[in-house]
Amino acid sequence: HWKHGGIVGVKGYGGGVIGRYSDRPDLFPGVEHFHTMRVNHPTGWFYTTKTLRALCDVWDKHGSGLTNMHGSTGDIILLGTKTENLQPCFDDLSNAGFDLGGSGSALRTPSACVGPARCEWACIDSLDICYNLTMHFQDQIHRPMFPYKFKIKTSACANDCVAAIARADLSIIGTWKGKIQIDQKEVQTCAKSGLDIREEVVDLCPTKCMKWDEKAQTLTLEDADCNRCMHCIDLMPKALRQGKEKGATLLIGGKA
Repeated sequence: HWKHGGIVGVKGYGGGVIGRYSDRPDLFPGVEHFHTMRVNHPTGWFYTTKTLRALCDVWDKHGSGLTNMHGSTGDIILLGTKTENLQPCFDDLSNAGFDLGGSGSALRTPSACVGPARCEWACIDSLDICYNLTMHFQDQIHRPMFPYKFKIKTSACANDCVAAIARADLSIIGTWKGKIQIDQKEVQTCAKSGLDIREEVVDLCPTKCMKWDEKAQTLTLEDADCNRCMHCIDLMPKALRQGKEKGATLLIGGKA
């Protein structure tokens, strides 16, 4: 059996620990308790090796040593410990600079892609947004107060590397305004290199906003019809670039 908070936990927190108990402790005495701890990850999942070693040392001391890096919410998942080890484990995690993530009917731990730290397509600072959301909503993350869970994820562009659209109730997606920038010489280079622009780019455009003139070797776009999915940009990154005015789209609606 398992439950997102309420059965077991640590002082001052209503979530972050998922209680798990065996129905047959007589047959499996080693896992009569096998609680899961969710630990708030650093935004963008950037770690130093020193930090990872410290985390693993804490979990080897207090738990099974099994981890999931990372869960679908984004948290560091520490799998398997006993009730009496929860508070000492949390204390050691806190001393190492970690905090628990969200669980149950709470705001789940916000997560984000690597954004401008590593990606040339970032239209917004997903790392900064995720950090600010996490710090602002500490109470809602640690003390469940909602009728149901709520997830916020931030992707810095439409490639959505954090799967915000699939997994979040509020998706923050980086985007742009204005025309896609086209370098016709690079378009021609793509065509010469073997890319079938009509079949692989134009025909796969979801809004059919592109036209390829085979004779003139030119690509034209009707930007008003473009939904900025970035399929064409991903296939021809030197030929096509995002518009210059950057911003974000907010998508609201429960998914998972």
